[in-house]
Amino acid sequence: MAEKLTSREQDYSQWYNEIVQGAGLAENSGVRGCMVIKPYGYAIWEKMQAELDRMFKETGHENAYFPLFIPKSYLSKEADHVDGFAKECAVVTHYRLKNAEDGKGVVVDPNAKLEEELIIRPTSETIIWDTYRKWIQSYRDLPILVNQWANVVRWEMRTRLFLRTAEFLWQEGHTAHATKKEAISETEQMINIYAEFAQDFMAMPVIIGLKSEKERFAGAEKTYCIEALMQDGKALQAGTSHFLGQNFAKAFDVKFATKEGKQEYVWATSWGVSTRLMGALVMSHSDDHGLVLPPKLAPYQVVIVPIYKGDDQLEQVSKVALAVKESLELKGISVKFDNRDTHKPGWKFAEYELKGVPLRLALGLRDLENGTIEVSRRDTLDKETYDIADIDNKVEQLLDKIQENLYKKALAFRDSRTSRADSKEEFIKLIEDGGFVYAHWDGTSETEELIKKQTKATIRCIPLDTEQESGVCLFTGNPSNMRVLFAKNY
Repeated sequence: MAEKLTSREQDYSQWYNEIVQGAGLAENSGVRGCMVIKPYGYAIWEKMQAELDRMFKETGHENAYFPLFIPKSYLSKEADHVDGFAKECAVVTHYRLKNAEDGKGVVVDPNAKLEEELIIRPTSETIIWDTYRKWIQSYRDLPILVNQWANVVRWEMRTRLFLRTAEFLWQEGHTAHATKKEAISETEQMINIYAEFAQDFMAMPVIIGLKSEKERFAGAEKTYCIEALMQDGKALQAGTSHFLGQNFAKAFDVKFATKEGKQEYVWATSWGVSTRLMGALVMSHSDDHGLVLPPKLAPYQVVIVPIYKGDDQLEQVSKVALAVKESLELKGISVKFDNRDTHKPGWKFAEYELKGVPLRLALGLRDLENGTIEVSRRDTLDKETYDIADIDNKVEQLLDKIQENLYKKALAFRDSRTSRADSKEEFIKLIEDGGFVYAHWDGTSETEELIKKQTKATIRCIPLDTEQESGVCLFTGNPSNMRVLFAKNY
């Protein structure tokens, strides 16, 4: 199984596709550009959902659900928004099919044309702000802190499993506030939650920053983002949080009565992460043997594989294995006991290595005699033997070490591929080699587009921790007061 994988060095894109499909995460569907998320992949997404949902609710947010279909006229109400999404929209024009006259299949009924076309949501700002107009009358109705778990459609021509598909799963928060200060505070709070989740659960270091005007979300005044570096040296935008100002409130006439009795427009935010995080997880940690999962997001953190010959040995080994399983589960550790008799232990070892299970425990008759059990770490591929009597404590410690080790390894990689460029020639070479590059930029969209055309690099963000630093733009020679973060990206 795992030995058949293409190596990262040989073909990174092929390696990624083989892991996603070989580890049972997802596969291409019969619908062009769409994917089937398989049970093992969906179990990881459910873990992500559960942790994020908990974090949202701890900060006062509630879940709701809004329609999949959006009237076309709604998108027209916010000019920047419609410009940003117009080319990606899937449009419903008819509401009925009929049998074909030749009896072969069905056709669209020309008499069933909709009076107004419906857009399958690419994002939900418009339908939600139309709803908020009914919900908000007074300052007493604010703030509204709502999140939605949903699917969206953005008509992508070039797709890759998890990273870019025509339909994908995500969450989108949409909040309404009485003041600009409160809305900006919400926007910053949520990007920090995303960063905390990425680092604490995905073991993936990220850089928090602001998008340039050119890269900003359509209809936003500010877009905050988290950027991660994948093992091929390309950046991946892992989450965004948008300060929408009063743009959508004005577009949909959402006003509220202040304490003083004045009518004012509401301030808005939106924020989201998607199943793209699954792709980030694969590319952050996996190796040429297969998927590597951080324990906090693994569907099962431990797998126990019995080593036996015949039913008598299986019965003896299973008794102890199940006791170990029970003791681990009492500590909140998720465990799978694989006693299938259809595959040999060696095949199972390769399978769980490919699937990235953090710890594999092997238990045979000799282990029972010695009171020991063999433990293999997926992150380092190291094997050690421990006393069965203390295995629950050892496993707990090892899972913490794996989580920590994966983060440190990813951080060390990112640091090793992060540079500062002080000349155009140096910048071009560093971008070609792959990684994050801090460089001066004159602040104009024209120069940003020029750099992209010449190097294929984009401004990933203006890091929040960037200090003022006088310099000159490497491409125009114009003055610059700070370095921004460049990279090629997904």
